[in-house]
Formats: sequence, C-alpha cells, structure tokens
Amino acid sequence: MSDLFSPFDLAGTKLSNRIVMAPMTRSRAPDDIATDTIALYYAQRATAGLIVSEGTPISREGQGYLFNPGIFSAKQIAGWRLTTQSVHALGGRIFAQLWHVGRVSHPSIQENGATPVSASSKIANGATAFGYDEDGKPGFVATPVPRPLATEEIARVVADFADAAANAVDAGFDGVEIHSANGYLFEQFLNPTVNDRTDRYASDTMENRLRFVLEVVDAVIAQIGVARVGIRLSPFGKLFDMAHHDEIEQTYAALMQALGERRLTYIHIMDQSGFFYDEGSAVPVSDRIHALIRDARRHLPATAIILAGGMTRERAEGLIDDGTIDLAAFGQPFISNPDLVARLQNGWPLTAPDRDTYYGGGAEGFIDYPAFEAA
Repeated sequence: MSDLFSPFDLAGTKLSNRIVMAPMTRSRAPDDIATDTIALYYAQRATAGLIVSEGTPISREGQGYLFNPGIFSAKQIAGWRLTTQSVHALGGRIFAQLWHVGRVSHPSIQENGATPVSASSKIANGATAFGYDEDGKPGFVATPVPRPLATEEIARVVADFADAAANAVDAGFDGVEIHSANGYLFEQFLNPTVNDRTDRYASDTMENRLRFVLEVVDAVIAQIGVARVGIRLSPFGKLFDMAHHDEIEQTYAALMQALGERRLTYIHIMDQSGFFYDEGSAVPVSDRIHALIRDARRHLPATAIILAGGMTRERAEGLIDDGTIDLAAFGQPFISNPDLVARLQNGWPLTAPDRDTYYGGGAEGFIDYPAFEAA
C-alpha cells in the first residue's frame, strides 16, 4: 500500500492516512455559527487523515466574508462542537484554521462600519470581500483603503489569536492552523511591498518582518501547547495584491527555520501557481516551493510538511516518496467527492464540482454530492 494511505503520527495526533482536506471557505453559516448542516458536510469527509476547517475568524475585526463560522463567541464555540464530535465519532481528526483577513474586508462586515485594519494603509488593488453592497444585498464588494494597526494595538490582535486557539480546543478541535497565507493579515506584515511601517513591525529587517507571525505563534503555543499548533504559508503567492519581491526565499527560509526551532507540529504550504502565471522567474513556482521545502528540512526535525495546490495522487505519492512532504492536501476535489480517499485509493473517477455553488446557498453543492459506490 502506498504511504499516502498509511497512518501517520502528527505530534501525537494519530491520522488514519496522509491525505489532508484543505481549508475552503463555503459561506454556509447564516449567523456566522456552525450549523448541523456544516457538521454533516465535515462528517461526510471524515475519512481524510486530517481535516482543516474553513477559515474561522478570530474576531469580528478579522472577518472578511459573510456567513463564515467564527470562533470568538460562546455560541460559535457551541456551534462547532457538533462538527468536531461528528468527525471524531467517525474516526477523523480536525484542526480549526484561525483567520484574520486584515485589509481584505469591508466596513459592511465590520462592527459599527469600521474601516478594516492592516499592517499598513496600502489598499489591496483589485481585491474583494464578501459583504453587503450599496443595496444591502450580500455580494463581492471592493475592499477600501485600510487603517494601519497602531503599534500598541498589535498585542490585542496577538491575544485574539491565543483566545481563539483556546476556544477551538474548547469546541473539540484537535488543534489549530494559523492562517498566515493567501494575502491576509500575516502576509501584509511579511511582504515589504505592502508593509511600510516604521516601528518594530516594519519590514526593514528580517527580525522585524517576522515579528508579528512569531509573536502569534508563541502566544498560541503558550495557550494550547505546541503539539496542537500548525501554520499555513503561501510563498510566492499573489492573491490579494501580494507582489513578488527580491527576498521571498530568504523571508520564508528564515520563517521556516524559526518555526522549526519552536518544533511546530506542521507547516502547511499552499502552492498558488494554479492561480497565476509568473512572468518574473524562469523557474516555475512549484519548483521554487519544492526547493524551499527541501532546503528547510534540516531545520524541521519535528515539524511535518503539508503541501496543497493542484494535488493529484501521483504528485502526492512522488513528493512523499522522495521525502519532500509528509502529507498531501486536497482542496476542491473534496467539495464534490466526500469519499475522496476511497476514490484515490481505488482509482475511481472523480466528480467535477459545480463552481456556482462554492459560496453561499444551502444544501445544494454542499452536502448533496454522493459517494461513488452510492452513485
């Protein structure tokens, strides 16, 4: 049997296989609280070795999309418990992805119509949030010029992540994944084309550039223990106006070394090359990511590597076999194939997802995709 389908010990969390269900926003929580329908959605996919939940906002300030179940109120914690209990009852494991979108938000989502916050006042050109339009209807809306967080405010945001981690454990999650990818708040600090600060969180030195990420990581570890903490990164990503810069490799190499020194449970890398064409490099983004991971391995003695983005069984097996990664994450295939693990293992055909039902709505395109044998 391929290692892809073999059990894996994730810092004491026993996984039945090395297949990860990647986090995906589905916008199916009308009151921003996980429902019984959301619990069924995750339970249907519990044969994954590990499920990483959709991004769950750590605060109202951190929310950039309507109808996303958060993890900052008592009702939200209670709402998630049915999901975690359902996944566990079927032998699955599930981590909560802790999320703060930063500037990729909109006043219609924020409390009292507040301006979204960020590392700087630079607007995310071309970016949209999922909020309320001028007519009060849900839809994609252009993000405004954000308000830069004051230096003294950043400790509050760090504390919000630590509190959210404790809430996730209270809700029954096996651990948390800090969402430091895809152009959201952490990348707004990490990327010097966005971060124009002049304080100790500026991008002028590597220590300053990494400071916010590592403060959050340390606070979350102190709150729930390192065995329950992972992080998601997207080196070379361009989502939400994240321009490439000359120190990408150095930045992520330094960050991964610092995470390895903390013996973080896992680092989840997102390969965004399927979203854009990189005209600035003769080396494909996927190859640059593989090289970055291989170079970082010597600093990660106790940290597992997960890779997501354009994943297939063949690619997953090749990267696991050659030691590049430990687990392989699949995103969109899990939307329309709740039994994806069995389909991959048996060579059964995959059902194509209906993109029109990705975000919002009800059961259609969410919990109504049948398993292969049932179909």
